[in-house]
Amino acid sequence: MAERVDAVVVGAGVVGLAVARALALDGRDVLVLEAEDAIGTGTSARNSEVIHAGLYYPAGSLKAAFCVEGRRALYAYAASRGFAARPVGKLIVATDVGQRAVLDDIAAAARANGVDDLVPLDAAAVAELEPQVTAVAGLLSPSTGILDSHGFMLALEGDLERVGGVVALLGPVLRGRVVDDGIEIDVGGAEPITLVARTLVNAAGLAAPHLAAAIAGLAVECVPRPHLAKGNYFALSGVRPPFRRLVYPVPEPGGLGIHATLDLGGAVRFGPDVEWIDAVDHTVDPARAARFYAAIRRYWPGLPDGALQPAFAGIRPKITGPGEPAADFVVQGPPDHGVAGLWNLFGIESPGLTSSLAIARHLASRIGGHDPLPWSRDFDR
Repeated sequence: MAERVDAVVVGAGVVGLAVARALALDGRDVLVLEAEDAIGTGTSARNSEVIHAGLYYPAGSLKAAFCVEGRRALYAYAASRGFAARPVGKLIVATDVGQRAVLDDIAAAARANGVDDLVPLDAAAVAELEPQVTAVAGLLSPSTGILDSHGFMLALEGDLERVGGVVALLGPVLRGRVVDDGIEIDVGGAEPITLVARTLVNAAGLAAPHLAAAIAGLAVECVPRPHLAKGNYFALSGVRPPFRRLVYPVPEPGGLGIHATLDLGGAVRFGPDVEWIDAVDHTVDPARAARFYAAIRRYWPGLPDGALQPAFAGIRPKITGPGEPAADFVVQGPPDHGVAGLWNLFGIESPGLTSSLAIARHLASRIGGHDPLPWSRDFDR
């Protein structure tokens, strides 16, 4: 006999944990199933750890709405829980006259998304803020920041467990079936088990389309084709950190360009680039450094030879491929596919970390059939 559970969230990355926490705060009994031996070992642990302001995304998109709302919520949540989230600011720079129009487009998109603190800069103002950056113009985003992503996930897990939720590690979901009273799933691991969930949230990140495709009874046309866009990072080594803020070039197809980010200790790393791959592979090819040197020197000509060392790589869970327009986040539920109790999260790439609390709030309200609960209720508990 299958054991019955109220709500199952598949995936203990930042989005899965945020959704599980929101459901638990909404009074649901929540079980999180994670295939790995720790929380947040995938995309959630392999990124720039940037709190995005909401500058780049089309007005009216889920990415725009969730990023702006999520950024405000994330700073508030960090203050209430004590993990680091620091608004260090970032510069987006045009390195030639032809890129000025791109800065204008970014500023217009930001205004449409409700971001009203961007500061336009001429070349002299850029040099005053970051003397080692060479640019003809720029935009300053004061509300962009960096955070301790692992501290964030530990806070989410702690909140979840305080209200009765459970995270089960080494519990991969192998397949599922639509049944009369929910979604039946087969869970592998050392002690395989079959569960019937009244609500199943697929927050499996890179594996989300594969999991959805393994649920018998969900129409195949409701499952997007996954695409893997690897982002490689290189660390700055043997050189004093040259910047006090994040420094971004104008965006490139598939990503935001090879930018300079800071960690909470002030160390600098560069990336990610965009490398389309066919299978999950987190190794960094040292030969890619040549492209990094060329890209970085467009805005930091003083980068010394030999200063870049391979650091790590992350993989974006994209649902559009090379040369295709970027897809919005997909929050797919019963109104979309007709399966009661099943919710799929597809294509939750950047700005997914920043957006996670807003995604969770939105999904919990849709599952519960009510308006979103006040943020103060979430953060004061």
